[in-house]
Amino acid sequence: MRRSRLTGFVTSLLLAAGLGLTGAASAQASSTAATGGYVALGDSYSSGVGAGSYISSSGDCDRSTKAYPYLWNAAHSPSSFAFNACSGAKTDDVLANQLGSLNSSTSLVSLTIGGNDAGFADVMTTCVTSSDSTCLSRINTARAYVANTLPGKLDTVYNAISAKAPSARVVVIGYPRFYLLGQTCLGLSETKRSAINDAADYLDTTIKARATAHNFVFGDVRTTFSGHEICSGNSWLHSVNWLDIGESYHPTAAGQSGGYLPVLNNAA
Repeated sequence: MRRSRLTGFVTSLLLAAGLGLTGAASAQASSTAATGGYVALGDSYSSGVGAGSYISSSGDCDRSTKAYPYLWNAAHSPSSFAFNACSGAKTDDVLANQLGSLNSSTSLVSLTIGGNDAGFADVMTTCVTSSDSTCLSRINTARAYVANTLPGKLDTVYNAISAKAPSARVVVIGYPRFYLLGQTCLGLSETKRSAINDAADYLDTTIKARATAHNFVFGDVRTTFSGHEICSGNSWLHSVNWLDIGESYHPTAAGQSGGYLPVLNNAA
């Protein structure tokens, strides 16, 4: 019993030391990132669609003051901040419209991209309005694109970021699972919900593999969103919103601050 208690005590000390070092390393990384410029790239999950409080000058890009890039900037005060993420963006849009702020002084870049390339909006529309079999067929088409075409698209974007901001720490952030399964939930069938979650996992796995190959950091939000999916008692994601269809399946303000921001904090 004494040995067991001693072992537990030593283990607790080691865990505390490990957590302290991890916290210190995270703080040091954030401090380093803040010494240079921060550029936020990507699609609606980075611009903040669904979070409200949109910046009027951002137009159809719907950049929100409650989006995780804006929140990170406010908390860390980097030497410069360029909020270039835009609703609806695909990889080609990032290349054409979002990279102008990157330079040798950029120390942090964050990015969510790939969902629109894979046809995310059409997948969800099809699954909401069609049968299980039609939904699964559309998801399979999207999965084939993710397997065969998306990796090359991501490589092109990642290469361009590295070329323009060679000293930057690049944090590529993924997408959440959308549904808590095994619950009584109005709307899509369990078959559709499960297939959508599997497709989100497949997309994240693909994005992570390409990000890692470029020595970028992958930020996984599936853990922070766990228990806050649609059909949970405290969802951080909008379900179908027929009054504002563009907000559907996007993070709420709580999803940005509680789901995305901690992932960037830990990775930056």
